[in-house]
Amino acid sequence: MFDTVFITGGSRGIGAAAVREFTAQGRRVAFTYLNSEKEAEALSRETGAFAVRCDVRSYSSVEQAVKAAKEQIGTVEVLINNAGISKSGLLTDMTPADWLLVQNTNTDGAFYAAKAVLPDMISLRRGRIINVSSVWGVVGASCEAAYSASKAAVIGLTRAMAKEYAAGGITVNAIAPGVINTDMNRVYAPAEMDEIIASIPLGRMAEPQEVAQLMSFLASERAGYITGQVIGIDGGFGQ
Repeated sequence: MFDTVFITGGSRGIGAAAVREFTAQGRRVAFTYLNSEKEAEALSRETGAFAVRCDVRSYSSVEQAVKAAKEQIGTVEVLINNAGISKSGLLTDMTPADWLLVQNTNTDGAFYAAKAVLPDMISLRRGRIINVSSVWGVVGASCEAAYSASKAAVIGLTRAMAKEYAAGGITVNAIAPGVINTDMNRVYAPAEMDEIIASIPLGRMAEPQEVAQLMSFLASERAGYITGQVIGIDGGFGQ
């Protein structure tokens, strides 16, 4: 089993579900947070996972977080790049600063974390990297240009890394969640959410733990022949 797991953006939503999933399996888990200190502390107490503050937009911050995690849980064998943000609105209304904030968090953050953990994975000749993209990274979304672009970039990064490191026993995959029952989707009014749910063939949002279970499979020995893939978990929404 891959025993040590490092999760970015692990204090809430899908990330917190992943922390719970992996710790429940007896794996040693470290996770990052930026602003959600109370949530991170509560999750750490609940699960025994190690919480470390980190700004994934900064490579030095990511390096320090990985170093601190290694001191607590050992060499990272599984990386889950989950940290992400969204800025909704028309492209013409978006400021360059907002655009860069989304790209720096969602795309640069994934690159920085992979760069920080890959040397050890290469030495071990084993590892699992799971990048969280989005259905919008696959099909695009109106008023989500920055988010869609950043998540599409994560897919390209995933496929490139998968080819670079397959010979070293490292798999790299992306998951593309659809509408998940997290804080990110609570910005919609009830009527808007009803309309969105009506467009999902399975007729409901997914729960964060369903995404965490997919992560768990991809981080297991059973997924050893799966790499370079983008796996949708969207109830048919992106079809």
